Amino acid sequence: MLRFSILFIVLLLGLFTVEVLQPVQQHVVLPFTAGIANVSVFLIELFDSGVTSSGKVIQDISSGFAVSIEPGCNGVEALIILFAAIFAFPAPFKHKLVGFTIGFFAIQALNLVRIISLFYLGQWNMTWFEWFHLYLWQALIILDALVVWLIWLRKLPPRDVDGGDDDGPTPEPATP
Repeated sequence: MLRFSILFIVLLLGLFTVEVLQPVQQHVVLPFTAGIANVSVFLIELFDSGVTSSGKVIQDISSGFAVSIEPGCNGVEALIILFAAIFAFPAPFKHKLVGFTIGFFAIQALNLVRIISLFYLGQWNMTWFEWFHLYLWQALIILDALVVWLIWLRKLPPRDVDGGDDDGPTPEPATP
């Protein structure tokens, strides 16, 4: 548990430090956020035309209302937390990759629901928009990362605690 805790904290500090570096923001985070905006507009346009995106901004063409997907709203922080938790835990690397990949899509799927719901809430009522944006959705995205990690933990194969080779029970020596 101590190894996990130390590695988790080191990964968190390292990844959050890398995330805020200007080159990473410019070449990774902002393009990723613009991609989220584009996917959001694609999903919205399945039911509601007249929406556009420009970079990280989603705008309703008729009303002019727009939301900007800012840091903390793109799911990157939740992904960093999930990554640190999965990769700090002692498990086979293949299981870590599978768990993080599934978690990535789970977090981003919920984040798309979040962005689209906030886009419509903001057009309807700014008080509700602020409350959902600042309180409910922030907690739900981080909770999503926690739930994904807990499910991943439950799906891991059992660890070989005794160091045996899993070929079955060791035969008893013959007695003379």
